[in-house]
Amino acid sequence: MKIVIIEDEPLTARDLAACIVAAEPSAEIVASLASVGEATAWFARHEAPDLIFSDIQLGDGKSFVVFERLMQLVPVIFCTAYDAYALEAFRAAGIDYILKPFDEKSVGSALEKFRALRGAPAVSRGTGAILVFYKEKILPVKVGDIALFYLQNELVRLVTFEKKEYIVNKPLEELEGLAGGAFYRVNRQFLVNRQAIKDVSQYFGRKLLVNLCFLWEEKITVGRLKVNDFLGWLSGS
Repeated sequence: MKIVIIEDEPLTARDLAACIVAAEPSAEIVASLASVGEATAWFARHEAPDLIFSDIQLGDGKSFVVFERLMQLVPVIFCTAYDAYALEAFRAAGIDYILKPFDEKSVGSALEKFRALRGAPAVSRGTGAILVFYKEKILPVKVGDIALFYLQNELVRLVTFEKKEYIVNKPLEELEGLAGGAFYRVNRQFLVNRQAIKDVSQYFGRKLLVNLCFLWEEKITVGRLKVNDFLGWLSGS
């Protein structure tokens, strides 16, 4: 696995390289670059690596500039002291976002995400079913047909991609386990299917606003503390 580090603090770069090799002995650090200019020049002359570890705020600008200029999409694990750039990071091919001070455990966890993403099969809709109440009947609804679950007036409801809505006699906490990894509990009220998400945008207070692939009037937001984890899930890592 060939890895490039972009970090303007030499001691931090050495520590990061040591953590990477400790977590992944087969890793080869092919370059350690200290600025936007140096990184841009290096990538113009060399073959793209398998993975990049990068700080964001460098002495001559933000590293996002480097990734905008890359001709080939390379996954990036951002390692930074700031938590304000999460959305930009994931737009720039970011697959994880580690806050400094990092350690071997956090670096190893990020590498696990990279390995899982590289070997992950295409996401497909689930084949299980959730039982729902409709009039005086109980119906099975395939998990893959469900766009989201939501809590309203103490009742849990599900909405299908066809915008059919049913009451579910289970709490959201239990549905998280039944629905599987294709769903994410974005907040107390909503459990959303990845395939139902059209895009996300920045919202007040460093939150994210989740926009669905169909018309939904109520705002669905992700709190600041869950942004990094949510974006990692959304990217499939």
